[in-house]
Amino acid sequence: MEYNFREIEKKWHQKWVENKTYKVTEDENKKKFYVLNMFPYPSGAGLHVGHPLGYIASDIYARYKRLNGFNVLNPMGYDAYGLPAEQYAIQTGQHPEVTTVANINRYREQLDKIGFSFDWDREVRTCDPKYYHWTQWAFQKMFNSFFCNGCQKAQPIEKLIKRFEEKGSADLNVAQNEQIDFTAEEWNSYDDVKKQQILMNYRIAYLGETMVNWCPGLGTVLANDEVVNGVSERGGYPVIQKKMQQWCLRTSAYSQRLLDGLETIQWSDSIKETQKNWIGRSEGTEVVFSVKDSDVKFTIFTTRADTMFGVTFMVLAPESEYVQQVTTAEQKEEVEKYLDYVKKRTELDRMANHSVTGVFSGSYAINPFTGEAIPVWISEYVLAGYGTGAIMAVPAHDSRDYAFAKHFNLPIIPLIEGADVSEESFDAKEGIVTNSPVAGKSSMDGFSLNGLTVKEAIAATKKFVTEKGIGRVKVNYRLRDAIFSRQRYWGEPFPVYYKDGMPQMVPEECLPLELPEIETYKPTETGEPPLGRAKKWAWDAEKKEVVDKSLVDNKTVFPLELNTMPGFAGSSAYYLRYMDPHNDEALVSKEADEYWQNVDLYVGGCEHATGHLIYSRFWNKFLFDLGVSCKEEPFQKLVNQGMIQGRSNFVYRINSDDHDKAPVFVSLNLKKDYDVTPIHVDVNIVSNDVLDIEAFKAWRPEYQNAEFILEDGKYICGWAIEKMSKSMFNVVNPDMIVEKYGADTLRLYEMFLGPVEASKPWDTNGIDGCHRFLKKFWGLFYENRTDNFLPSADEAAKPESLKSVHKLIKKVSEDIEKFSYNTSISAFMIAVNELGQQKCRNKELLTDLVILIAPFAPHIAEELWAALGEQGSVCDAAWPKYDEQYLKENDMQLTISFNGKARFQMTFPVDTPNEEIQKQVLEDEKSQKYLEGFNVLKVIIVPKKIVNVVLKK
Repeated sequence: MEYNFREIEKKWHQKWVENKTYKVTEDENKKKFYVLNMFPYPSGAGLHVGHPLGYIASDIYARYKRLNGFNVLNPMGYDAYGLPAEQYAIQTGQHPEVTTVANINRYREQLDKIGFSFDWDREVRTCDPKYYHWTQWAFQKMFNSFFCNGCQKAQPIEKLIKRFEEKGSADLNVAQNEQIDFTAEEWNSYDDVKKQQILMNYRIAYLGETMVNWCPGLGTVLANDEVVNGVSERGGYPVIQKKMQQWCLRTSAYSQRLLDGLETIQWSDSIKETQKNWIGRSEGTEVVFSVKDSDVKFTIFTTRADTMFGVTFMVLAPESEYVQQVTTAEQKEEVEKYLDYVKKRTELDRMANHSVTGVFSGSYAINPFTGEAIPVWISEYVLAGYGTGAIMAVPAHDSRDYAFAKHFNLPIIPLIEGADVSEESFDAKEGIVTNSPVAGKSSMDGFSLNGLTVKEAIAATKKFVTEKGIGRVKVNYRLRDAIFSRQRYWGEPFPVYYKDGMPQMVPEECLPLELPEIETYKPTETGEPPLGRAKKWAWDAEKKEVVDKSLVDNKTVFPLELNTMPGFAGSSAYYLRYMDPHNDEALVSKEADEYWQNVDLYVGGCEHATGHLIYSRFWNKFLFDLGVSCKEEPFQKLVNQGMIQGRSNFVYRINSDDHDKAPVFVSLNLKKDYDVTPIHVDVNIVSNDVLDIEAFKAWRPEYQNAEFILEDGKYICGWAIEKMSKSMFNVVNPDMIVEKYGADTLRLYEMFLGPVEASKPWDTNGIDGCHRFLKKFWGLFYENRTDNFLPSADEAAKPESLKSVHKLIKKVSEDIEKFSYNTSISAFMIAVNELGQQKCRNKELLTDLVILIAPFAPHIAEELWAALGEQGSVCDAAWPKYDEQYLKENDMQLTISFNGKARFQMTFPVDTPNEEIQKQVLEDEKSQKYLEGFNVLKVIIVPKKIVNVVLKK
């Protein structure tokens, strides 16, 4: 019986649905295991073969854990909000939801074909009001919370209000935008608007003025990763830096907990290091500098206050509020010209590009240690969000300060004995301090660091700064608060209305606040976000409902928020919603949360290291503080799948000035004789680098009359490894692979390409091997020319078959735990070849073989499981255990060499003494021609590997 994969796969897809094979419920009698993929954004192009890589890897593990007796949660859903659907709506007028639902249906159809064990009853879509109800709910909870630095957790805002009523802001140790001083009496005298303005300084979700990447062409704020070389990734529109009032989340308050949590989870060292650098913890000192002939003072943060004597200039970030205060009339024009230049540069551009630019403000600051006036410059290499947005420059011992000083001819004072700063800055992490102060110059209260080690100088400076009241010791973090507003239509609405200019929350019982219908998806003509076009978009506080905005009277009816939430809003707690997706009363019930706890295995791309993986950890820690999540870390183990690169194909068109003639294409190995232009060709009409000429003619109208110069009757295409992209025609649709070879072949081949974490090229040429393997596997059960079913309960297991299968059980069990799927598949191929040669018919061993392959190729496994007469699904079988007694080697194969040259191999029992091995080798008939005419000097035996006979004339 032939392996009819089409019938088999269609049959089992239906049975899995009918039998709800992958539906999972909480079961206290089973240990849980939660597997999760980073859910996809459903793009219009559908899946290509690179997308399922991580899904297949996680599906194999999920099936393996189920076979090991675990209750496995393996859900799937869609990150359904996104800019592409909105841009398409702007271009076509089609509602983004229509586009998104069509794309989701396409994704679902493709995912189903590949045979994943997803529990589709738990599907979530971030654009579903029943889902974003809980995104809005979490936002409101953040709005009504503050972060206590003392206890390092979120607390109800009512607790802070009570503190203000009793003690004012004295000795307050909480996360805040700026320090505000007031007494209890003053607080109690403030009106409600004033109180709300002050509370905004402390809320975890707050309105704040922030510098953003503003894209006028798209009419929205963009995240750093949505901007490339100063233009939007989507559409290529110019992006500028602009200050705007935005909703923000106080992620920075959780910096230390985000760092500490990395020590408790199983993530790769590279991802952990990326997050540590992004969070950017540093211990240092804040020091106050006064501007000469002015009342202006600004604070700088430095990790090396001991270098204060080497400060020769100050630098402000272009966005700093101090820029306008210190810029003199003479320098105003130059400064404004420079600020216009910086507006066109994103922070990522500024961090990546180390070219030296800057402008003098015209003002001078006073070094508090020396009393000297030092120039205040403005430069893009200082970022507003880190520290205070102002730095003291020590060019002798900082490479960027050094480059700046050299470029603008500013003084450089070395502070370490023997430091040579003639060509570059000097690393001042150790050594003996000098020039602190410079000989002949005075310092504040005679303070000197000369002669101290660097370590001693740092400690002495911290103590001096604190005692003299010119600064304080502080821990600083690079992590910024997350900008949470987008000027888009297609996103979660904020459950917020405005009264007296201050945000008020829509009552919790009225959630979700649903996205309204609008006719056009562009920003309004007056620059408002698209929601400004909604007619029914006002809040009636008495009736507790959305009403027409013409009714706004700012007494009982108020305007609603026009911004929407960003893409990461819906993906920040989706793993919790999967635990209890149909609960209308809570994000997740206590029972479901305490059963599933957190994700045991999370699979996704490493590109999310500083976005989603930071935001979701912050979000979960906040929910942990609220008692909603029982685990502080959402994802216990993280595996980052690599990228499948495209293998492009090329045809070679002979260049001709006569464009009326049909184009002529020359085959790869003949092109050297012609002047040609390589052209990308659709890889789906190429097989093993041989072009389907008729399909090529039908591919594009201009090629329908094409002529070809062939080699051996074939057109051979060239190839290259490139990014998989529609523009290079190297996108391979998994549907085509499934149709031609089957889903089980696709699953095996994607894993066989190489380690899960590695990037590797897709090469359809190799897929035949995996398909042939499955046919061989099938051949162990069915005779090819008849319908004869071969496994027999009566046939005894041969020793060599027991060895082959038990070696395979051990290998596959170990490899799956390590995600070394490619080596598992190689082991399968070896074992199947061995069992075929052994003519293994033992039913028990072949049943074990079916269970072993089930995680990798579930369709063929289900078919053979049923054919073996087993009940239920192979998913619920018990994973086989290997027996060490069958793994023992009875024989060993040794390579026989003469004077180091391998000549043949011999087999011996493993316990054969060396003397006997030597005797048999020298007496063997095959040895005689190599021994003839030589004397045997010695015989070297490397145990279980080599016998080398050393000869001499």
